[in-house]
Amino acid sequence: MASTDVHQQVSGHARALDGTLLAYQHQGTGRPPLVLLAGQANNHHWWDGIRADFHDTHTTLTMDWRGTGESEKPDQPYSTPGFADDVIAVLDHLGIEHADLYGTSMGGRVAQWVAARHPDRIRRLVLGCTSPGGPHATERDMAVRRSLAQADARAANEALIDLMYTPAWRSAHPGPYTTLGAPGMPPHARRGHLVASNRHDAWDVLPQITAPTLILHGADDRLTPAANAPLLASRIPQARTHIFEGARHGYFQECRPAAATIVSSFLAEQPFPV
Repeated sequence: MASTDVHQQVSGHARALDGTLLAYQHQGTGRPPLVLLAGQANNHHWWDGIRADFHDTHTTLTMDWRGTGESEKPDQPYSTPGFADDVIAVLDHLGIEHADLYGTSMGGRVAQWVAARHPDRIRRLVLGCTSPGGPHATERDMAVRRSLAQADARAANEALIDLMYTPAWRSAHPGPYTTLGAPGMPPHARRGHLVASNRHDAWDVLPQITAPTLILHGADDRLTPAANAPLLASRIPQARTHIFEGARHGYFQECRPAAATIVSSFLAEQPFPV
């Protein structure tokens, strides 16, 4: 296990149920752990800069999904329930019995499975810019799909940036952005992440979530339409929603610090288990 002095970060590897090594990053000194789950085909850098907003009250825990970053990249099928098993493997490795959980985009899909399958482990749940998946979800339109599937990689990347952030925010924050995919992913892992996210369907298990849940979304999100927020809220007991007007998929960056304040206030509503 290696340690750095940046926010007292501790990094290391846990072993998944199938033996895959999973990289994790632990920062901060607050006792309650807050697990932050990144989007599809991204690693822990998705949360760069944002995680520090929670260090007054929490220790933050991130991980590199299998196929990304410093985690191993097996050439095998990936799934959101499988990623959820990986999250639990990291928690078990670190001896964390209870945690708050905040997942965005595909990370929010994975968080649904974690909270539904392990209600005793998750104290409070935050789901951002995500969907229940399956036939009940509101999918992105064909124009968005075509823009991301362009043969011209630069044009496809520009389309993704436009889906993440408004032009006004981009003008003030020209990048580079850490939410556009993990560098160095092998093609099989990138395909595996896409299939896992596209095949996600947690509709039937959402009522099993017992953690109080906060659902966040940008009103102008076309990558994962905001209509998914009320769908999730209709299925998850003790769920509430907050919509950020004018924001796109990357609301958590564009609407910072308001988004972080809302999340922090939600997490503070209930004492953490001793």
